[in-house]
Amino acid sequence: MLNLPDARRLHGLVTATHTPLHEDGSLNLDEVERQAAFLLSKGVTQVFIGGSTGESHSLTFEERHLLAKFWMAVVKGTPMRVIVHVGSNCLSDAKDLAEQAEDLGAHAVAALAPMYFKPRDVNLLVETMGQIAAAAPETPFYYYDIPVLTGMSHSMPDFLRQAKDRIPNLAGIKFTNSDLMAYQYCLRADEGAWDVPFGFDEHMLGALAMGAKGAVGSGFNFAAPVYRRLMEAFAGNDLVAAREEQFRGVRIISTLVSYGYMGAAKAVMEMLGVAVGPPRLPNAALSSEQKDRLRAELEVMGFFEWVA
Repeated sequence: MLNLPDARRLHGLVTATHTPLHEDGSLNLDEVERQAAFLLSKGVTQVFIGGSTGESHSLTFEERHLLAKFWMAVVKGTPMRVIVHVGSNCLSDAKDLAEQAEDLGAHAVAALAPMYFKPRDVNLLVETMGQIAAAAPETPFYYYDIPVLTGMSHSMPDFLRQAKDRIPNLAGIKFTNSDLMAYQYCLRADEGAWDVPFGFDEHMLGALAMGAKGAVGSGFNFAAPVYRRLMEAFAGNDLVAAREEQFRGVRIISTLVSYGYMGAAKAVMEMLGVAVGPPRLPNAALSSEQKDRLRAELEVMGFFEWVA
């Protein structure tokens, strides 16, 4: 196990980025530079690429390889740190992507569990993650827990107990899970040795109250100023302001979900000048009429002032 110093931990905001695509569905890697510049302009210096928001399971192995290569080239010489998601239903692909991420100098790697043939217990989950982590032995490794998408609800405190002596470069868990009781156990396990960034934007204030220091979220693509103000208000013990910012985040997410979250989130990025394109099926793109309606709803809400 790794007990990372605070400077190496995923504290603050970590944006789970979209994978930019052309209208025909092909990769639009030229847009990565605009994505990075936009996020840096909003004070974001950490990105989580090729994850759920990045539609990793809709990308080919070669596309994921190219995505990591482009991001690492674009951020060279900037303060941006890149965490590469490498999880796959194919363990060999995951290991190859982890090895590549280490070769490129990624800040960390993370992996979802296989979700077709699922590890049936924590022991098999640790064994699977251990093989992926071993492909990047000098790079901090995070298990990416997101039961709502993987269909697995293994105990994360049990995972840490079993993994700490079996995965030498395990740094912690990307905890995209609404179980704040389990979250507290993970934060306190082994005297706070683990880095456990929280993964639900809409529950972020609750996680901060439990002791979270960092968060990984898709909402930080388009609403980073809202969540930065939330964290600053909480740190300053201004709970009234923190609750207001959290509810703004909830209203934004609820609105996007009503249109189909992935397509709507990518449409919002286009409105903000970053052409990440449409999603791939089975996620649906918004029609021109839907985009116009969404923009009108966001304007009435005050979204564009909130994120200016």
